[in-house]
Amino acid sequence: MAKITKEDIKNDIQKQNVNFIRLQFTDILGTVKNVEIPVSQIDKALDNKMMFDGSSIEGFVRIEESDMYLVPDPDTWTVFQWDTGSGKVARLICDVHRADGTPFEGDPRSNLKRVLKEMEELGFTKFNIGPEPEFFLFKLDMNGEPSLELNDYGGYFDLAPTDLGENCRRDIVLELEALGFEIEASHHENAPGQHEIDFKYADAIRACDNIQTFKLVVKTIARKHGLHATFMPKPLFGVAGSGMHVNMSLFKGSENVFEDPDGEEGLSRVAYQFMAGLLQHAHGFTAIANPTVNSYKRLVPGYEAPVYVAWSGTNRSPLIRIPTSRGLSTRIEVRSVDPAANPYMAMAVLLGAGLEGVRSGMEPPESVDQNIYEMSLRERRSMGIEDLPASLKEALDALADDKVIQSALGSHIYKNFVDTKEAEWNMFRTTVHPWEREQYMKMY
Repeated sequence: MAKITKEDIKNDIQKQNVNFIRLQFTDILGTVKNVEIPVSQIDKALDNKMMFDGSSIEGFVRIEESDMYLVPDPDTWTVFQWDTGSGKVARLICDVHRADGTPFEGDPRSNLKRVLKEMEELGFTKFNIGPEPEFFLFKLDMNGEPSLELNDYGGYFDLAPTDLGENCRRDIVLELEALGFEIEASHHENAPGQHEIDFKYADAIRACDNIQTFKLVVKTIARKHGLHATFMPKPLFGVAGSGMHVNMSLFKGSENVFEDPDGEEGLSRVAYQFMAGLLQHAHGFTAIANPTVNSYKRLVPGYEAPVYVAWSGTNRSPLIRIPTSRGLSTRIEVRSVDPAANPYMAMAVLLGAGLEGVRSGMEPPESVDQNIYEMSLRERRSMGIEDLPASLKEALDALADDKVIQSALGSHIYKNFVDTKEAEWNMFRTTVHPWEREQYMKMY
């Protein structure tokens, strides 16, 4: 793909009547932040001279070291097709640098680039990611706020009129395609009001950029339909939650090193080692892949979400599945990740875990090709199948014991993430919830 130049961007500004540009970056919670500038400041932005106050961003820096620079990636230049009434708005995704020009270690995007360099030092050239983010659509109330009223009561692969989100989904797809996404499928998911739009894989950085853009587009188009789109993992009790399955493959040049036509199940030794690393560090990376209190309401048996640390080439109950495609499409699918995860941090820890498996020559356990949900605890224990953490607190404790995952995050992100999430857990732990009052107010 041809690189986008400064002149390409300036020509496009004129051609598409762009008046404002969002300089976007992502904080450690996965929230997209931006500084909006008029087009008159484009030269300053592209010369990496746009400064902002890093102390105002969650998990960044202290007030005494707050000056930071936004360094745009020209290849992320995108013009949104909706018109604000005063011209179009474009965006550039940025890395965050310190005042001395060095990459900021607390920037999740820059940190992922650091882990990718470690990958290259092992002789690999590309880490491809194919994400599958799911979301719910709820109606907005009279004040424009999200309600708990679903937009439809369809099920898996249903269509209009049962699937009343079809028109909204279609408009999302059209907008994404206008932005350069290659959409592979769009459908209603298992739960009422739940949807999935699949887009083509990309290298790790571009895939994470695409996830953040995808979320922004989904939320923006949903609001135009009078709907609120949420990537909250489990907004409703009694139905399936939303996941973000991650398909991954490792390359050397044009060769997918996970494939070996002569290997067991068509997989290479590297693929098995990488998978073994993922299984070995699954407890440690869960806090990053499932970063909210609510995430663990999804990770329960009975709703298709993986709860058990195992792998299979055929069934979907374990943590890791090996899709049947081979050749360049040979890949490993991690099924636990949810769409609340910061994609840059999630891919960094998944890659870090897999690479550790390759470095150490790890071997995975035997595949589990029966429905683990139907096994007894004794059966699971006899096969060495462990449970994923059942709460954010358990996940944070596992992260504290996993030096490999900490290393993939870097000390700055690790410390600030844990501090933030421990505060979140303590707030949840000490809050009196409606369920408790319903159960106990009259009983005691």
